[in-house]
Amino acid sequence: QVHLVESGGGLVQPGGSLRLSCEASGSIFSINGMAWYRQAPGKQRELVARHHISGSTNYADSVKGRFTISRDNAKSTVYLQMNSLKPEDTAVYYCNADGVRTYQLMGVLADYWGQGTQVTVSS
Repeated sequence: QVHLVESGGGLVQPGGSLRLSCEASGSIFSINGMAWYRQAPGKQRELVARHHISGSTNYADSVKGRFTISRDNAKSTVYLQMNSLKPEDTAVYYCNADGVRTYQLMGVLADYWGQGTQVTVSS
């Protein structure tokens, strides 16, 4: 079994910064992509940023230039540095790991989600 645990959410004023972390644990052989999604009240969950194992990244237009995703493959951990935060960034942020291969089931690729961490941007 694979578990994703997020940390780093909280309350911040507009213009402030936060850094989210997500560590994947379990008998992991490899992870294809690690990403951050968010879901605001009354809205659909949306992709914020994704980091592919190759090193390539992609971002939602709304966060380009403000957020940076990075990854420590040795620790199966992904980070999201969020700068110049805006009230519209307020949401529950979810970590996602896709294309996960475990030692127990080498022939299977699966996706996993974290439990979410609240980010609130307000004065």
